[in-house]
Amino acid sequence: MKVNLTVNGKDITADVEDRMLLVHFLRDVADLTATNVGCDTTSCGACTVLLDGESVKSCTVLAAQASGHEITTLEGLARDGTMHPVQRAFHEQHGLQCGFCTPGMVMAIVSLLRENPHPTEEQVRTGLEGNLCRCTGYHNIVRAALAAAGGLEESSPQAMPSRGGLGGSPPRDSTAEVRGEVPA
Repeated sequence: MKVNLTVNGKDITADVEDRMLLVHFLRDVADLTATNVGCDTTSCGACTVLLDGESVKSCTVLAAQASGHEITTLEGLARDGTMHPVQRAFHEQHGLQCGFCTPGMVMAIVSLLRENPHPTEEQVRTGLEGNLCRCTGYHNIVRAALAAAGGLEESSPQAMPSRGGLGGSPPRDSTAEVRGEVPA
């Protein structure tokens, strides 16, 4: 079956199996590997992308269903070498540890902030219910979402104190991961 998708502003036409999932199209055909395959059951959110601006779990959308639509992945958020505000907030607020859930979390937050530019902490937590993280306890992920929305006062960094990494270890530099680049 021939499909034509616009992925991160680029038109991609390919012949695919009728049953090919969007997540596999993105990874295997478009060669965009930031979108992760986690559960294949919509439970984890690691595969979240934007379909015509709305967040969807790409493990439950067929590539054929997405044909004719616009897809945005983590790799498509940065503009002219400048990280998207949500990517930058994840980096600055240490909103990741292992990084596996990060692409889906970032995309879900981008969608959430389009719908609600000034969410409360509770609204962020509710908005992320379909995205799982097994490392962080969500503290810095929520902090990153609020920072991206302007919800944290720059003059008050202790509003939600950073707990650093697991066990108090210092957070690592996460720039490549929040951009969707494979770390070396």
